[in-house]
Amino acid sequence: MDEVSAGLLLVRVVVGLTLAAHGYNKFFGGGRIPGTARWFESIGMRPGRLHALAAAATELGAGALFAAGLLTPLAAAGFVGLMLVAAWTVHRANGFFSAGNGWEYNLVLAVVAAGVATTGPGDWSLDAAAGLDLGGWGLLVAAGGGLAAGAGLLAACYRPAPRTDGARAEAA
Repeated sequence: MDEVSAGLLLVRVVVGLTLAAHGYNKFFGGGRIPGTARWFESIGMRPGRLHALAAAATELGAGALFAAGLLTPLAAAGFVGLMLVAAWTVHRANGFFSAGNGWEYNLVLAVVAAGVATTGPGDWSLDAAAGLDLGGWGLLVAAGGGLAAGAGLLAACYRPAPRTDGARAEAA
């Protein structure tokens, strides 16, 4: 048994399916896309419907690809971009620790994804079966691509309501 490939498989499947479940939930659970769109609007991501669809599709797609170990650096870039936007728009004002709604969890997911992209997804992956290997470029694709995409999205679309008493503006 290849312990490294087994460990990478475990991490990929659990982390990937967790992210995919978030995307699935945006499409089919709770408030679905309309509710997610209203929430995105309330935090300043405009237009809300476009971001709800993009976030749900990226979470579902990147999570599934990551779990399967297919196009792993690209999937990891999706994680990094999503987590940058989530940390910046929702969690940064709350400090580091996730117990206080901080950005700790976002950092862990982004780093796990970038780490797997760096090492490669292991022998028990669709990338390995297809002979896909970026060598040392996995980290650059995952971190560089994800950070660039997330930062670009924030610059183009993040328009939070002005703060009134130093606190984060909330939706009415």
